[in-house]
Amino acid sequence: FCFRNYLNFVTEELRDPYKNLPKAISISMPLVTIIYVFTNIAYFVVLTKDEILSSNAVAVTFGDKLLGVMSWTMPFFVACSTFGALNGAIFASSRLFFVGARNGHLPAAIALINVDKFTPVPSLVFLCIITLVLLIIEDVYVLINYLSFVEALFTLLSVSGLLWLRYKRPDLERPIKVNIIFPIIFFVICLFLVILPCYVSQLEVGVGLAFIISGIPLYLIFIYWKNKPRWLVKSSAFFNLLCAKLFKCVLEDAKTQ
Repeated sequence: FCFRNYLNFVTEELRDPYKNLPKAISISMPLVTIIYVFTNIAYFVVLTKDEILSSNAVAVTFGDKLLGVMSWTMPFFVACSTFGALNGAIFASSRLFFVGARNGHLPAAIALINVDKFTPVPSLVFLCIITLVLLIIEDVYVLINYLSFVEALFTLLSVSGLLWLRYKRPDLERPIKVNIIFPIIFFVICLFLVILPCYVSQLEVGVGLAFIISGIPLYLIFIYWKNKPRWLVKSSAFFNLLCAKLFKCVLEDAKTQ
């Protein structure tokens, strides 16, 4: 369910997004919800509480007990599900970095597009480098704990902005619009996800806030500071040209944005 927002990041990739985006959300979200709910019901029906608590991989234990010689299919389907989630994450995150670079918030090289496939190859490479760095951390739950608070905080800010605009600018054109009750419910959930960690996991909250604050000096140096030294401007231009040649990429034409 946490991948609910990926489509919002790639509306530029959709054909007729104002028509197809609501369809995709209204079809995929209920379908995935039903599948996952029934999957968990099946686990509770077949396995005992002790078996679930003692299992390192509930799906594998479920397959061993129910499917017998065909239990190998469970890891296969879990891998397929993981592959789908990873594919969506790579697809959406690379476009997120690409747009950030296009708006001047990341190095311009990340805003380059491959001339043959029309994909943001430098953004994908940048995402790969970040992933390799994060693999240094052995405990994946540490990353999850740090990320959960930061993601909930920024989602809360985004939904707050949406509610504020719905209140202050009700006449703005909104090609995609949902009933106000849904953003309000989502706002309450995000507020809970932000407030609760402040009481139960102060360390993770502190590290998350440190990550956010660390972006302030970077913003002041690379975005806010306009009169940069000539050597820095030349170095940036050389790096952009190198990436363009290496990945066979060019900047997006403003007319096609």
